[in-house]
Amino acid sequence: MARYIVRRLLTMLLTMVLVSMLVFAIVEIAPGNVARNILGAYATPEQELSMARQLGLTRPVAIRYISWLFGSDWQASPEIGLPLVETVTVQGLVKKSQQWWALEPNGDMAQWNVDNGKLYKLFRQPDGSTLTVLDDNAWKVDAAGQSFFWGVDTGNRAAKWVKGTQGVEYRLDYSGWVEITDAPIEYIPLSKGLTRGEAGISLRYKAPVSDVIGRRIINSAILAALAILFSIPIAVSLGLIAGLNEGKPIDRIISIGGLITAGSPDFATGILLIMVFAIWLKWLPGAAVFSSENAILKDPRMLILPVLTASLVEIGYVLRITRASVVEVMNSPYVRTAILKGLTYRQVVLRHVIRNAMMAPITVIMLHINWFIGGLVVVESVFGFPGLGNFILNAALYKDVYSIEAGAMVLIVLAVGTQLVADLVYSLINPRIRYS
Repeated sequence: MARYIVRRLLTMLLTMVLVSMLVFAIVEIAPGNVARNILGAYATPEQELSMARQLGLTRPVAIRYISWLFGSDWQASPEIGLPLVETVTVQGLVKKSQQWWALEPNGDMAQWNVDNGKLYKLFRQPDGSTLTVLDDNAWKVDAAGQSFFWGVDTGNRAAKWVKGTQGVEYRLDYSGWVEITDAPIEYIPLSKGLTRGEAGISLRYKAPVSDVIGRRIINSAILAALAILFSIPIAVSLGLIAGLNEGKPIDRIISIGGLITAGSPDFATGILLIMVFAIWLKWLPGAAVFSSENAILKDPRMLILPVLTASLVEIGYVLRITRASVVEVMNSPYVRTAILKGLTYRQVVLRHVIRNAMMAPITVIMLHINWFIGGLVVVESVFGFPGLGNFILNAALYKDVYSIEAGAMVLIVLAVGTQLVADLVYSLINPRIRYS
């Protein structure tokens, strides 16, 4: 068993690497212009090119993939000639502020900026403020006699300035997008990479993806857990009752009910429940309005309709799978042999039918755990629920590449992880199954 688990973990790792490459490639070729989404519909081609440079989108695709996976600080450090460090501060309304700095031999952390052709160094002070000093002697000269400088700018990027080149950069200010001259001509957005816990900066929320997506994962996990706890016991119980009473009226009623719930689209079920319980009866809220991170705990009623909507489809599907499996096992030769040997109907069901009949439902349930987390896009959209599915949908519409890629990797981890759990559960239910 231990050898099997190690082999499966290695297979999971290979699967995640291959899928990460596929996801990155799909996001790259998908239609949409990231720079135009950020700047607005009336952005000029020059503005788009400037924003694409700042985001590192003009770098080769292979380099961007490596940077997303393993970070870019180690790529930028040789260009700057100094090691790079990241500071994280928590203050005021900003829960987490992350800044990259170049670490000088004396221990000072520095950033640079160019203003009116002059190079300035910004030293980080112990209280988090910066001290600006002229650093015009730091310019270097290349083989062509052109003065240049590589450093860390104030936008968390390694930047290359060329003296005398009128680069243009567009920054978001209180008054809107502002044009800045004396800008770098080349950028390397700095990050630690997915393997070190950083999935990049969300282009939509202007915050680290790991911070933005974390709360969404928790919200979806709560919704999915409640839906699973509500739907699976009901579905399995009804499937067992229907399968053990094949052809009887109760079997017909349960089967027709399961067919109706399984065949009803999520959005139609959700809208119907809103009309009945929110608009007509006014018992429950029709939308999940989150005024704070703990809004669910303050008003659990917001979860009732989303959980019920997600559960109805799952109940119908698992019910029918369970019923079919039970019917198949009840008609198997070893069940008939057990009955002929004198075992009571109850003993046959408990000892032979349930264990063997649960193999197929467990497969479906494990597959649907992944769907519950990421496939709740429709349910979350109908009720305005801020979960992972809704997050990925909005990221795709905005083409927030780092958010899409991070969300996809979360779903992949869930998909391959639940299958490993399913295999282990198989071996517990059926002792004849052994993995080596």
